[in-house]
Amino acid sequence: MQYLPTFVFVHGAFANSFSFAPLQAELALLGHRSVAVDLPGHGFEATFPAAYQAPQDLDALSAEPGRIKGVTLADNAARVIEILERAKRNGPTILVAHSRGGITTTAVANARPELIDRIVYVSAWCPVDLDVSDYYAQPEMADVDAGAFLATLVGNPAQLGLLRTNFRTSDPAALAAFKRAFAADLTDDEFRTFLNTFQPDENLDVGTSADRAQATTWGRIAKTYVRLTADASIPLAMQDRMIREANALTADNPFDVRTLEGSHLRWLVHPKPAAELLADCAVR
Repeated sequence: MQYLPTFVFVHGAFANSFSFAPLQAELALLGHRSVAVDLPGHGFEATFPAAYQAPQDLDALSAEPGRIKGVTLADNAARVIEILERAKRNGPTILVAHSRGGITTTAVANARPELIDRIVYVSAWCPVDLDVSDYYAQPEMADVDAGAFLATLVGNPAQLGLLRTNFRTSDPAALAAFKRAFAADLTDDEFRTFLNTFQPDENLDVGTSADRAQATTWGRIAKTYVRLTADASIPLAMQDRMIREANALTADNPFDVRTLEGSHLRWLVHPKPAAELLADCAVR
């Protein structure tokens, strides 16, 4: 009996498994099973302080503890590995990463390549030559506007032990900057709906050089990179750079490169093209 792969989705920063629900529905209609992971401190494990509700108390919010404090990249990887171990009992697995979820996915592939039959990065960080924090200083990221995050950052990350962002701001300038960065091609209602699925807290650990893609483990896995043409948060030039670096590392096992039109979030809000693309990856 031939088993179809199970798709395992890994979300990005401040996101959670809820982001993938429309995409999972489309995949199910194509006959594919999937599971979306909540990394530690995400989803129903997240902290939503009362001060985050309206009317907001930003002074209280800046000091409120968060459950994600102390969560590490190793913790994230362990969560995904546990899911993969269970999914692998039913046949092949395809690990799909979005955005910051690529850091966790790369760490998982370095540690347990035998659990993964294909990795799919969708405009996701795939650190090869540099640590992720160092990529932000590269020319490909020069036009990325970090102003929205800086303007809505709440509290001192060093004191809180986490990043806290006020996605429930009513500041029109901050909201416009968020939309430009993530969802310029969505309607305002679509954008605000997605923004309300974000959680305020994210962990601080983005890994070190030891967590970059390793040729002897990560490099053995079949892999696809899905470029998002209008992504303003991880620009196309940076996506292409990571593809080039990965292909140089494992020239005998290069990325299968695909392209979807749209912003960082459009493929999740209008998921039919992405579902069809992923279904084709499953056949491959």
